[in-house]
Amino acid sequence: MDFSRRAMLGAMGGLAVGGSIAAMSGNVIAAPAAPEMTGGKDGLFDQQYGLFGWKAHKIDDVAGAMDVAYKGYWYKGLGCGYGAFYAIVNDMAKKYGAPYNTFPYSIMEMFKGGFGDWGTICGALAGAGAAFSLFYGRNESKPMVNELFRWYEKTAFPIYNPGEAAQGFKGDLPTSVSNSVLCHISVSRWSYETKIAANSKQRSERCGRITADVVKKAIEILNAKIDAGKDWKGALGKQESVTQCGACHSKGKMADNVKGNMDCTPCHSGSDHVQNKFVNHP
Repeated sequence: MDFSRRAMLGAMGGLAVGGSIAAMSGNVIAAPAAPEMTGGKDGLFDQQYGLFGWKAHKIDDVAGAMDVAYKGYWYKGLGCGYGAFYAIVNDMAKKYGAPYNTFPYSIMEMFKGGFGDWGTICGALAGAGAAFSLFYGRNESKPMVNELFRWYEKTAFPIYNPGEAAQGFKGDLPTSVSNSVLCHISVSRWSYETKIAANSKQRSERCGRITADVVKKAIEILNAKIDAGKDWKGALGKQESVTQCGACHSKGKMADNVKGNMDCTPCHSGSDHVQNKFVNHP
């Protein structure tokens, strides 16, 4: 056979022409189109699949996702935000491939320790909320976040127990209710009530287990949202403190000087624990 350069080019040309003819006659399947790029004026905010363009899929193996979330917390020390986000999105990546398997998951490491160890939002909540926002815009994801966060405020953690697979501490751990979505308060209250140091292996184990707990609830919310569609609303109402304080301190009220939906009491209860700690301490 003639495999000279001229013969090869001729063969390739024939394939190209033949492919064009076949395509016009409908006998071959055309190559898939590139993902749609949509954005703002002049393409400034263009992105593949458009805003919130990834399709959400139900997650059936909740126990498996919880295990992944727990392991993700410990993986290379990437923490709670990484573990929660990875457990949700990677479940879809395993089943459906792109685009779910194209996400740079390690970006979620910044949520560790309440965002760069600043003790703000619990990283597990941030990771789960970020996963919601891959699929839904604010009007639809906000009720999902509200449900997850309010549940977190009132739940005694940790619940999940990895048993012999525990990576920080084996056995049962004491629980506490944080009444807050802030890492600082959640950890500090647990350490204060249990007398276990905030920088101990037991506390790290607690947060790893909470990552699994948050993923379980987040999947419950995500699956319910997929079933119910656009108009899904959570079951948990506003906290009593938020409703009471909002009667005066909110939009259109006597004093429009408060923004947020967190339980007010951890920081504004008037207790000794949150008052005058910079005067004659301790």
